Amino acid sequence: MLEVFSQLADLLVYDLGGLTAQSKLGDALHFFVEDTSKIFVLLLVMIYAIALVRAGLDVQRIRAYLQQRRRASGYLFGATFGAITPFCSCSSIPLFLGFTSARIPLGISMAFLITSPLINEVAVVMLASLLGWKFTLIYIFIGMSVGMLGGWLLDALRAERWLAPFILEAQAAAEAQAEQPLAPAAKLSLAQRHAFAKAETLDIFGRVWKWVIIGVGLGAGLHGFVPDGWIAANLGGGQWWSVPIAVLVGIPLYSNATGVIPVMQGLLIKGLPLGTTLAFCMSTVAASFPEFILLKQVMQLRLLALLFALLLVAFTLVGWLFNAIGPWILN
Repeated sequence: MLEVFSQLADLLVYDLGGLTAQSKLGDALHFFVEDTSKIFVLLLVMIYAIALVRAGLDVQRIRAYLQQRRRASGYLFGATFGAITPFCSCSSIPLFLGFTSARIPLGISMAFLITSPLINEVAVVMLASLLGWKFTLIYIFIGMSVGMLGGWLLDALRAERWLAPFILEAQAAAEAQAEQPLAPAAKLSLAQRHAFAKAETLDIFGRVWKWVIIGVGLGAGLHGFVPDGWIAANLGGGQWWSVPIAVLVGIPLYSNATGVIPVMQGLLIKGLPLGTTLAFCMSTVAASFPEFILLKQVMQLRLLALLFALLLVAFTLVGWLFNAIGPWILN
């Protein structure tokens, strides 16, 4: 299904626009059209679908069910769902919005948001062919662990209080409804559920659409300009400080897990240590400026800074770890 957006971009940029995939402008515009159309459709479809389902749920029963469940299983579910969905960091945000609006705990939603851009089935196959299954399985385990531990930490800090006000208001209203000692909630008709879902979808879409254009536009402008030659020349010595520098260099850039694998291969061929390469690529796909521009619309600055610091530390630790065990993995 996701190929439809690529074909649309081909039609508009290459066929009608007369540009070529080999030109920087053509590549950047193709990236912009494909990602913007994909995110807009995901925003409309996912938020509407989740709101439609939520409008017909018994909030009291769901609240009781969540209280009886161990939170660790929720983190595992969020990270697993993130790993099997083929979304980049910006494309994951519509689902994250739907989860938080539905009062799914922030830690579970964040486990999904962190893991989703790091792992997908295509990237797994490409990684296995490039570096072998031993490395790939360890990478999957670590990627999911980063998502789960990040979710746990944010829940431990009660970080849900730092979501955007409109999300907190929606959650507070749902919480008040859940605490009412009433009989089972009245069933809404399909027309009423549609009206609720439509209103919520238009409200959220109206808040974030322009930031999608700004965020993806920034990413498109930087797309294809990954300075792999500079990185290999300046960060290839394996010094301890090269890993956090590689993470910082990757932040302004934007790619998905599949698109960054060829970059990873090029960096490794040029002699960059495995951990430094991995830290740079993880930062590019999961901590990019476009993603944080979009997240600023649903998070207060304090939560955004906390998430940024969490990813920075996590990717640096992963880089140091893989630099230490890289020779054993690749043998």
